[in-house]
Amino acid sequence: QVQLEESGGGLVQAGGSLRLSCAASGRTFSLCAVGWFRQAPGKERELVAAINWNGVSTRYADSVVGRFTGSRDNAKNMAYLQMNSLKPEDTAIYYCAAKRGASTVVPTTGFEYWGQGTQVTVSS
Repeated sequence: QVQLEESGGGLVQAGGSLRLSCAASGRTFSLCAVGWFRQAPGKERELVAAINWNGVSTRYADSVVGRFTGSRDNAKNMAYLQMNSLKPEDTAIYYCAAKRGASTVVPTTGFEYWGQGTQVTVSS
């Protein structure tokens, strides 16, 4: 079992940066892929970034390529999402999720564990 808790959300002006953190409990986190999802009001949840179990492989939504960077520190049971050049359309609740599996392939579906989410609001 893995429990996840996000932090680092807040209000930022367009062009600014935020760093989201995902703290995990459970010994199997280091063998899980991590995904960062977001959901804006009235929209479906979307995957914005994912990183495989050892951090070697990543993938990003087209809308955030070059602006967002996912990383992890398995020794600390932590994952991060660095968000730069934020835009008002990045406003959403951001969720950290984990999926068991030590693979070089970065999953986009089937995430089993979810955090409660953290609000990110970008003002214009």
